[in-house]
Amino acid sequence: DEIPKAIKASQIFLACLSAKSANKQGYIQRELRIALDILGEMLPGTIFFIPMRLEECEIPDLRLAQVGLNLRDIHRLDYWEEDGFEQLERAITYQFKLEPEEPIQPVIVPEEPKQPVIVPEEPKQPVIVTQPLSVFNFEIVEVNAKGEQIKKESKQSQYFSQDLGNDITLEMVAILGGTFTMGSPAGEGYDYGEPQHQVTVPPFFMGKYPITQAQWQAIASRTDLKVKQDLEPNPAYFKDRPDSDRRPVEQVSWYDAIEFCARLSKLTVREYRLPSEAEWEYACRAGTTTPFYFGETITGELANYNASNTYADEPEGEYRGQTTPVGQFPPNAFGLYDMHGNVWEWCLDPWHDSYQGKTRTDSEVWDKEQSAEQYLLDKNNVIQLLSDKRMRVLRGGSWDLIPRNCRSAIRGRYNPDNRCSINVGFRVVCRFPRT
Repeated sequence: DEIPKAIKASQIFLACLSAKSANKQGYIQRELRIALDILGEMLPGTIFFIPMRLEECEIPDLRLAQVGLNLRDIHRLDYWEEDGFEQLERAITYQFKLEPEEPIQPVIVPEEPKQPVIVPEEPKQPVIVTQPLSVFNFEIVEVNAKGEQIKKESKQSQYFSQDLGNDITLEMVAILGGTFTMGSPAGEGYDYGEPQHQVTVPPFFMGKYPITQAQWQAIASRTDLKVKQDLEPNPAYFKDRPDSDRRPVEQVSWYDAIEFCARLSKLTVREYRLPSEAEWEYACRAGTTTPFYFGETITGELANYNASNTYADEPEGEYRGQTTPVGQFPPNAFGLYDMHGNVWEWCLDPWHDSYQGKTRTDSEVWDKEQSAEQYLLDKNNVIQLLSDKRMRVLRGGSWDLIPRNCRSAIRGRYNPDNRCSINVGFRVVCRFPRT
């Protein structure tokens, strides 16, 4: 009884995994399951859990299906590596916003620990850190098939702000889990590639906006964080304009996006990555079942796309012919902006022509050749992913596409090394309880 109470009350919970403790059955794994169970009950963002390996060892396969958590899915610290203490230091610094000059001392577990100890025989432990969430207010709109507004509603969502340095931040919105119908009904879109099926999605966080040029530059310029490949600091076609910093980055390949996420994870000691295709559509729909989260159609006043073409009975609108600053148009009910149009967004999944044959109902990456664990962005996995030549999924449409190709269910694809497209960007996610 005391361990669950202490986990909920603590701000930092350290536990360690060694080859001996990781493979030991009994109370050690029971206490790990207790911690995971509590994480599943907590509001997304309340606890930050990082397994810290004291030596090279395999993390136990502890899965709690009812809350969609597996210990292996959680971003880890490798304390035995040369920069192990720096990894731990960055985790604490970023979570608690300590001043740079304030010393961070190694954690010593007392004989009668005040913090819960998952692995009692080890002197150090994995990290669980409290992450406070803020609230923001916004308004959503709904339109009919003529593009006429029929509803306007005030909403609230929770988020946290990730510091990228130099006054650049990344806002991550809490997305509560649920079950939804993925794909489109007959007659809406491209039936061969969008068959409807049920998918259950655990809670996670998603970027409020596509990654902007300023956010890209903040990470791409950090060569000290390089994992595998160089990143062009300013690749966008629509750059050198007064509002370029707020425009989405484009002309970035899937490989570039993977390297970006790996660097961001290394900087923050959180597991940032691209969304799975299922996560992306769930987040875009935000509880809606219509072609767009705005309703039966879309207009040029609601999103940036080729509005000189129409989808239903709405009037023709403006074709801007370029990207627009993020956040310029109304969000969906989760508080996410620019999910329709502006730039295509990379997803983790390799391309499949159709969902037909997909038997899984979870939201993990659908990959017949690799497990979900191989998409965790440690160095070895990044090296492997950056040599994978399979085409990858794009979602959301872009500024130059007709409305039919900007629906919630629309699917696109490109080769992973394609960085020539001025209409392709991405946004990031991190899964609860990584923040």
